[in-house]
Amino acid sequence: MADLATETAATAAATAAATAAATAAATAAAVDPAAWTCPAPLRDQPVVVMGHGGGGALSAELIEQIFAPAYGNPTLAALSDSAVLELGGARLAFSTDSHVVRPLFFPGGSLGDLAVNGTVNDLAMSGAVPTHLSTAFVLEEGVELAVVGRIARDIGVAARAAGVVVATGDTKVVESGHGDGVYVTTAGVGLVPDGVDIRPQRARPGDAVIVSGPIGLHGVAIMSVREGLEFGVEIASDTAPLAGLVAAMLAVTRDVHVLRDPTRGGLGASLNEIARASGTGVRLRERAIPVPDEVVNACGFLGLDPLYVANEGRLVAFVPPQEAEAVLAAMRAHPQGAGATLVGECVEEHPGMVVVATGLGGTRVVDLPLGEQLPRIC
Repeated sequence: MADLATETAATAAATAAATAAATAAATAAAVDPAAWTCPAPLRDQPVVVMGHGGGGALSAELIEQIFAPAYGNPTLAALSDSAVLELGGARLAFSTDSHVVRPLFFPGGSLGDLAVNGTVNDLAMSGAVPTHLSTAFVLEEGVELAVVGRIARDIGVAARAAGVVVATGDTKVVESGHGDGVYVTTAGVGLVPDGVDIRPQRARPGDAVIVSGPIGLHGVAIMSVREGLEFGVEIASDTAPLAGLVAAMLAVTRDVHVLRDPTRGGLGASLNEIARASGTGVRLRERAIPVPDEVVNACGFLGLDPLYVANEGRLVAFVPPQEAEAVLAAMRAHPQGAGATLVGECVEEHPGMVVVATGLGGTRVVDLPLGEQLPRIC
């Protein structure tokens, strides 16, 4: 009987050990990172994904790993919204942008408005006075000519409002099913005034961070019509040319350090790009950031962060602290800067990072998004 009891105990112990080993193996497999899956595009993705066009980390990696090495030159290395070139004794800003927004028409604007304002604003972010644009249309076979005509008219109206001339262009047609109606690419040039040096590398600790007005309107306007959502009030895009506002700021001081229009990836992505380019930190005050109630409500419903929602008629500026009040006053006197707000400052701490002081007294990191919350917004 003693031998039988001993054998039974040994068998039970062996069974328990085997069970524990199996459980441990299963647990190890469950937490093995190599076995994980993720719905988000991974950074070693071997093919193009939508996130590569979102203005976030994947876009940056596409530029840094493919385009920059292929084109490699000092002018491109600045990675600004527009390149500043010395030609014939003049300083020219040069930029290009493709526009693939869906839908083509939305509250407050259209593909035509964006095609002009997107490039005009990129030029303005170098302090340039935009002068001329080119337009290139890619049309899908079967698209109605009335749609093309409406977009062309919107381009003409927007160009005149921005004070630029559409000087040249091109048209291509692709087979039905190989496009999405209409794509438009614009390129533009402008003149940079003497004494102006605006680029992300010039951000300095102590700089005041100013936003020209309420954020998030464009992205939410696109979402509302794309998904057929109603929020109790029509939300219109903020698309607008910003060169006049920039000129008003430069009339106060030529020492504006950085300008950026927070389009794809929103304010959060733009501030991260500036922080990394300058090697400084950015600290925001959450309650100071101008987010309209309708954007707050829509983002709450959709699970979006307003800091990452696209804008098409806003800019963020870094200016020396002693110039901040005068620049703010000049911005608020201009129609496109009436809602200008001081939202934070550039700091020495946490270089390359953006943080927000929350309304509850805490702090959260605003990281560079991987892709974009809402693709095809410009």
